[in-house]
Amino acid sequence: MSVDRRLVLASASPARLALMRQAGLTPEVVVSQVDESSVRAARVGELVALLAAAKAKAVAEQETDALVVGADSLLEFRGQALGKPADTHDARDRWQRMSGRSGVLHTGQALFDVRDGQVVSRDVAVVSTVVHFASPTPQEIEAYLATGEPVAVAGAFTLDGLGAPFVRRVDGDPAAVVGLSLATLRTQLAKRGLAITDLWRR
Repeated sequence: MSVDRRLVLASASPARLALMRQAGLTPEVVVSQVDESSVRAARVGELVALLAAAKAKAVAEQETDALVVGADSLLEFRGQALGKPADTHDARDRWQRMSGRSGVLHTGQALFDVRDGQVVSRDVAVVSTVVHFASPTPQEIEAYLATGEPVAVAGAFTLDGLGAPFVRRVDGDPAAVVGLSLATLRTQLAKRGLAITDLWRR
């Protein structure tokens, strides 16, 4: 069975889009124009929830009938929230500090259900996963920095790219570390009476 509902991803992240496509979903991408610097919260988990909701809300307000997914991820390391590094120097400093240690990757994700131009439901969740970093050599760090990948991603690392060998293990949902918890999305859809299989591409 399939359901004729538009699925919209309110994120420019190629990793999130790839995750959804791998799970049989074909979302349209509409990037929100949320000023992330204006959003504040006392805790990192609260911040990613607010950011995910703000992104979903901004896109939902443009829709008449759609399921809108917003998401945001930040790495909490020694009490500090780490998004994308400012530059290569910042990414190098992070890897020197993270090497051999652990952090918590928080991913906030919001599902807004829009019908007849009105948001009829909002569901916001936070998925937190402990990430245990390996101890790359200085040469490995420099080679990784030279690819440009760590500057483009929250926490300066990925699980679905060149950074994967530098992560020893994760305790929690690996998909959430990549950018979107598919298990949580399934639960959010179920609350709306939808099975994720209903939205598989036809």
